[in-house]
Amino acid sequence: MSNPRVLPADSGLAEAASVLRTGGLVAFPTETVYGLGANALDARAAARIFAAKERPSFDPLITHLADAADLEKLVGSVPPAVVALAARFWPGPLTLIVDRPAAIPPIVTSGLETMAVRVPDNDHARELIAAAGVPVAAPSANRFGQLSPTRAEHVVRGLGAAVDVVLDGGPTRCGIESTIVDARGGRPVVLRLGALPVEALEEVAGPVTVRPGSSGQPVAPGTLAAHYAPRTPLRVVSGAEPPPADGVRRGFLAFRDRPAAGYVAVEVLSAAGDLTEAAARLFDALHRLDATGVEEILVEPVPDIGVGRAVNDRLRRAAATWHPAG
Repeated sequence: MSNPRVLPADSGLAEAASVLRTGGLVAFPTETVYGLGANALDARAAARIFAAKERPSFDPLITHLADAADLEKLVGSVPPAVVALAARFWPGPLTLIVDRPAAIPPIVTSGLETMAVRVPDNDHARELIAAAGVPVAAPSANRFGQLSPTRAEHVVRGLGAAVDVVLDGGPTRCGIESTIVDARGGRPVVLRLGALPVEALEEVAGPVTVRPGSSGQPVAPGTLAAHYAPRTPLRVVSGAEPPPADGVRRGFLAFRDRPAAGYVAVEVLSAAGDLTEAAARLFDALHRLDATGVEEILVEPVPDIGVGRAVNDRLRRAAATWHPAG
């Protein structure tokens, strides 16, 4: 498989914007993970995202804007609660659900009459979108269901020439995807836990309902029960468990430092026990463990507070890929 063109994110913006305007695919850095972008107004370009990722057509995409002021220009009237959350958290790792405008083709929203939208907190991403002059539909830049990319090399290794251009902006800051919220009416509903903690949302919006997960067609991206998985089987265990003495070559993903006896490879998310650092390192650490050739990856959950809830959510979904419930 040949590789895409990899350009520095600062000097490659003009070329990447031209690729987007002409229907191509550009992988670009955000503060969360690398996105696989296409012109959100172009149904044919959006279809290329689904083909490149081997993504099922029922899983909607997130539309990215360069500026919060672009939301009403695209959508028209926006509920006050959505306006308030956008004013507080954009640019940032918050995706909001709004009504789909006629300008956005149904393929972008998988036929839903709603649309997921955000403004990324990454200068290169916003400059790219502004230079392209169009909203950009962009899920994570990886094969469907696999580990999200937090470095340009993850994109190249996972998607190859299915992408026209990769903008290399270095490692992403947050390391996990955005939080998705439907605040169109009544109490806001968190549809996907993410890099913006629920506690931060509640400081602005009051109590929220957390309802991540999907049993039918997803109402938001990244909500399927099995997702975010490495190629190596993964299992969530108690941090106190020693590895089984059965000859299986295992790697271990630890929250804080721990003895490595019995494991082929060990990755530590945060020696200091910092949940923000753990989230930022999560997918990168799993990519490294996946590349060691171990036969199984054991992971321990992190404290289930703040952004730790989103880390544990990703671990559960990754494990469900290999050990589905029931």
